[in-house]
Amino acid sequence: MEFSLARQRFYQEIHQPDAEINLGRAALYLAQEEYPELDVEEYLNAIDTMAAEVAERLPPQRYPLRIIQTINQYLFADLKFRGNTDQYYDPRNSYLNQVIDRRTGIPITLSLIYLEIAARIDFPMVGINMPGHFLIRPVGEGMQIFVDPFHQGEVLFAEDCQDRLSQIFSRPMQMQPEQLPAISPQQFLARMLGNLKAIYLSKGKIQKALAAIDRILLLFPDSITDRRDRGLLYYQLGRWPEACRELETYLAEEPLATDTGLIRSLLQRMQNSEGAE
Repeated sequence: MEFSLARQRFYQEIHQPDAEINLGRAALYLAQEEYPELDVEEYLNAIDTMAAEVAERLPPQRYPLRIIQTINQYLFADLKFRGNTDQYYDPRNSYLNQVIDRRTGIPITLSLIYLEIAARIDFPMVGINMPGHFLIRPVGEGMQIFVDPFHQGEVLFAEDCQDRLSQIFSRPMQMQPEQLPAISPQQFLARMLGNLKAIYLSKGKIQKALAAIDRILLLFPDSITDRRDRGLLYYQLGRWPEACRELETYLAEEPLATDTGLIRSLLQRMQNSEGAE
């Protein structure tokens, strides 16, 4: 299969050791597939500039909360970055270049900008894959605070995360420690792509949803649900040999899944049609 140049670059970036993957660069390669004229280096330079301006504002005593306060003041008060509550499911919220240009995004893309700035000022942070939301936290022993870039960099403790989870799901929720895991670069990018997949599926943009799934499978080739979803999209596009391959793989891996009846029915329909030709 011939990959676009942007996808080739994305593939090369994600197949480095975890510590060498540049999340910002990888996210811009994702965006470059949607915006072919995008200049990746220009946006990386923009993040460099933001980090340099934050560094100039840092107090002499660099306590974690003071650093967070400085980043928050710069990003949310001075530059006016904000969570896009009005058009949360606008796909532009998931493309890093658009988030930088429009200064609005969703939790994961605002978190990415925050993480990239923090890394450049030697204040390492990690992404936290909370159910229904996305947070970040500083790296270090005893660092039990979380930052919510979607809500202007609000500082949270574990109890606050539980309250936020209850708000998101509109019912009391018990937060478990395993629900606040730090995630790998691959998981971070897969969550970004998962958002795009869901958005494009809801809008009926099958080709764009398929492109998101293809890139998720570059990250996690064994994601069997994405193999199934790719098969279903191939079916809708009339690419039946490819659909059969993916759906048969799904059935082989998940023979007891609740949707196996539907999948077998689709396979039978395709096979009967081919036999009738």
